Amino acid sequence: MRTDKHLPELLLITPEPVADVDGGFDTFVMRLDHALVRGIALVQLRAKQLDAGRFDLLAARVLNQCHARGARLILNGPTSDAPDVYADGLHLSSERLMQCSRRMVPESKLLSAACHSEDQLAQAARVGADFVTLSPVLPTASHPGAPTLGWQRFGELLAHAQVPVYALGGMSPSHSEAARAMGAQGIAAISALW
Repeated sequence: MRTDKHLPELLLITPEPVADVDGGFDTFVMRLDHALVRGIALVQLRAKQLDAGRFDLLAARVLNQCHARGARLILNGPTSDAPDVYADGLHLSSERLMQCSRRMVPESKLLSAACHSEDQLAQAARVGADFVTLSPVLPTASHPGAPTLGWQRFGELLAHAQVPVYALGGMSPSHSEAARAMGAQGIAAISALW
């Protein structure tokens, strides 16, 4: 298994950034700062609906904020620039992961990936991911009625993982102990950590 590069127990995945009335993201940045003050040390800026230019501007601002609070930032959005230039890492969707033939960022940066199956976990190891999210473990408000792994299947998949794994899907800090007892790095969440 790859080293954990000092990964924390909690991974905050941001909700989709929504612009304020004036077109800025002050409210989003303020909410993020509250999470950072509470001790979040690893953030994935997830923005699927912003264009590349606005995403790059927000990412630069959020990166400064994260570094000021001692946290690292991973990008998950339409970045138009080389992600290794101005962030601590890059997150790959499961689709993008399966299209990769090599590591997408230098070893000095973090590479994470979204995984939902044993094949995806194996691919993450092949391309040199530093960690993955494995989901959905439990039902989520964002995907009501969607099939879930459940703790038993999560544990079975985790047993074959060759990279550190964060449990994702219906997670809250109260699930962290159970996830870690199974061998996970910790939990990843949006609303429970936001």
